[in-house]
Amino acid sequence: MPQTTGRVFDEIAKLMTDAAGAMQGARGEIDGAMRSRAEKVLRDLDIVQREEFDAVKAMAIKARDENDALRSEIKALREQIAALT
Repeated sequence: MPQTTGRVFDEIAKLMTDAAGAMQGARGEIDGAMRSRAEKVLRDLDIVQREEFDAVKAMAIKARDENDALRSEIKALREQIAALT
């Protein structure tokens, strides 16, 4: 009888291991499907990706700095013109 009991426990352990593996596989599939769906929703909402946002932000900062420099040059030129007249 002890030998039969051991075999039953082995079979139960095997079934539980197989079930855990199947659940983990299902979880992976569900995670993938949810991620895919979330990405589609974000694309449909026309939300900008972080890399694109950072690139445009850097361009805006550079443009603002250039505008400030040009504003200073214009001011200096106006002062020179005023001094000549």
